[in-house]
Amino acid sequence: MTLLQLKYAIEVAKHQSISKAAQNLYISQPSLSNAIRELETELGIEIFLRTSKGIVETIEGSEFLGYARQVIEQTALLENRYFNQGQEPQHHFSVTSQHYAFAISAFVNLLKDEALDEYDFVLRETRTVEIIEDVKALRSELGILYLNDFNRKVMLKFLTEGHLIFQTLFNAKPHVFISSIHPLAEQRSVTLDDLTPYPYLSFEQGDHNSFYFSEEILNTISRPKNIRVSDRATLFNLLIGLNGYTISTGIISYDINNNDVIAIPLQVDESIEVGFIKRKDVIMSPLATRYIDYLRDIISEELGAI
Repeated sequence: MTLLQLKYAIEVAKHQSISKAAQNLYISQPSLSNAIRELETELGIEIFLRTSKGIVETIEGSEFLGYARQVIEQTALLENRYFNQGQEPQHHFSVTSQHYAFAISAFVNLLKDEALDEYDFVLRETRTVEIIEDVKALRSELGILYLNDFNRKVMLKFLTEGHLIFQTLFNAKPHVFISSIHPLAEQRSVTLDDLTPYPYLSFEQGDHNSFYFSEEILNTISRPKNIRVSDRATLFNLLIGLNGYTISTGIISYDINNNDVIAIPLQVDESIEVGFIKRKDVIMSPLATRYIDYLRDIISEELGAI
């Protein structure tokens, strides 16, 4: 197995096409196909499935490619360090998160304060299952999600099977996010009965739209009005436009959100434990460690303001 083969496999995965990858690599399509097949034979696995619609990663292939990307990134750091003397290496960091504004605030602060000359960072807000898969396959170094009494057993089972560990960032009492001009905006707290007339907003989870993978607690309760969305901006717009509500931690992060949405305590006997996940067998990079520090600082400040 060579570094060149790893680069070839990564390029094929990027384009999901042998022909497009070959064009980008300036080699012939047969040469690239042979190189991938030789790599698969050596590894004893199928990295890609060849279909009429193109190339698709297998489960084993996805895990292998995660490791391959780490190797290529570390190789690039070595090359920059020892073959480009006097030049700062390009820094790499990636995190995948549920839809939490504080994850973005910490990401912004990391980039601002580190003042890196060159970097290639990734921040994904996505579905719960994809967070687990990203960290499992090393596409992201960290994932951010929550546990509670309802989903804990199932979630920890998935994390254990993926060789992942969960570390707590904070515990919070549930709040509802509503518009600042919502009919309930002046109340000190609200009940589930208070919220019944209003649309309930939640993040859809695609093919894994199980109660256990929901980003919102109390998701098994029957509600007369339901709207599922895929991104945070849409959810906030609907909160304002339709007098809707969602349930979360109470941390809004006004430094990146305006004052049109507010958080009000929800009167329920529940708690939310938000934390980050990582691979058991991977030591966190200095950037990941500093990102966690920024997260804790922002969370501490935001919780103090609730």
